[in-house]
Amino acid sequence: MNELLSTQVWQGQTLGDFLTVDFLASIVGSVLAAIVILFLGWIIAAWLGRRVRRIGEATEHLDDTLFNFLGSLVRYTVLGFTGLIVLNTFGVQTTSVVAAVGAAGLAIGLALQGTLSNVAAGVMLILFRPLKLGDFVAVAGKMGTVKDVTLNFTELADVGNVQVIIPNSEVWGNVIVNYSSYATRRAEWTFGVGYGVNLKAAEDVIRETVMGDDRTHADPAPFVQVNNLGDSSVDFLVRAWCNSGDYFQYQADIKRKVKEALDEAGVDIPFPTRTIVQTSA
Repeated sequence: MNELLSTQVWQGQTLGDFLTVDFLASIVGSVLAAIVILFLGWIIAAWLGRRVRRIGEATEHLDDTLFNFLGSLVRYTVLGFTGLIVLNTFGVQTTSVVAAVGAAGLAIGLALQGTLSNVAAGVMLILFRPLKLGDFVAVAGKMGTVKDVTLNFTELADVGNVQVIIPNSEVWGNVIVNYSSYATRRAEWTFGVGYGVNLKAAEDVIRETVMGDDRTHADPAPFVQVNNLGDSSVDFLVRAWCNSGDYFQYQADIKRKVKEALDEAGVDIPFPTRTIVQTSA
């Protein structure tokens, strides 16, 4: 038994040294201290993360996406320092741990290049904010409303309210069309009338119909001009401005209103016809 207790275990310390009351008491004290530090670190990290996120929520002109990211960054930073403090309570040299973690991180980074490219793209999206929560966008061949931007992916809800997940590397590496960035949008239509129609009267009907809609902006004034002489029609190009949120319904409504107004005014709207001549054998 004495031989077993005199066996050297670590750095000249024997098994008997580790089994002394003082040593066991120090171990228990370190464990209790580590538990307290972990508990406090977890509480502080969660509290700071929430506080940072609430800054973005409380101020309307601040982007929620950015402050969600900053909140997560603060939380994980505090947890990282908490882990280092816990290791110090057990006498571990944290400098060597940091070096080991760095070497392991390099190896993991080489193995997960695709995932890390998504993370890097996510950081760029969050910092430069080409799109924000609630924006209606078209990116990577998909169109929808932005629901979330994380470090790994961007979540859209398409026009059918179907969830679309796009890796951030594809979002950042492609053209982003943001339909919500500006407060106003320009709608455009082409209306054709017959060659025998009084063009001035037809233009007045179209202009009055467009201006009669409350969603049409008076400044800049709507543009209504003959733009093309087609095979069977004279085409008017019409452009008008509206609020971005009204765009899709506004564009559809004006098509119907102009058609009904032209019909009511007796303006001929041509359509392609084909004449079939039957010859006798």
